[in-house]
Amino acid sequence: MKGTHLSLIMILLLTGCSTSKEEILPTGNNTMRDIWQSKVGEIKTEKRQERAIQRGLLGSDNPPRHLVNKSDIQQAKKHIQHHFPRLPNPDMVIYIYPHFVGSEPTPIPSYSTVFPFYSKVQYALPNERLEAY
Repeated sequence: MKGTHLSLIMILLLTGCSTSKEEILPTGNNTMRDIWQSKVGEIKTEKRQERAIQRGLLGSDNPPRHLVNKSDIQQAKKHIQHHFPRLPNPDMVIYIYPHFVGSEPTPIPSYSTVFPFYSKVQYALPNERLEAY
């Protein structure tokens, strides 16, 4: 009797917390393609809205070509290179002689490789001396 009541209570508790498959995963008339295209359409709409906001803030997506003066760009580039020249970065060239590798001697031809001493390009400060003292 006690076991029957306990099992009845357990069954009621378990069925009270359960849901049907239709509640969790409702079936609709949309196919996966329809769902995909609706999501892609939302993304395209968001991107169009972002571009419209940028155009409003900047005036346009890109400045008109007739406003870009190439000589000004070249002059600015020369100015920067003059004030911040690259520091010399010597290279170490290593020559590897032809050799055999492995238990079955596989011939490896000769080759050379280059290692720069510095991992990054270094720039001099304005008016910093580049030549040796």
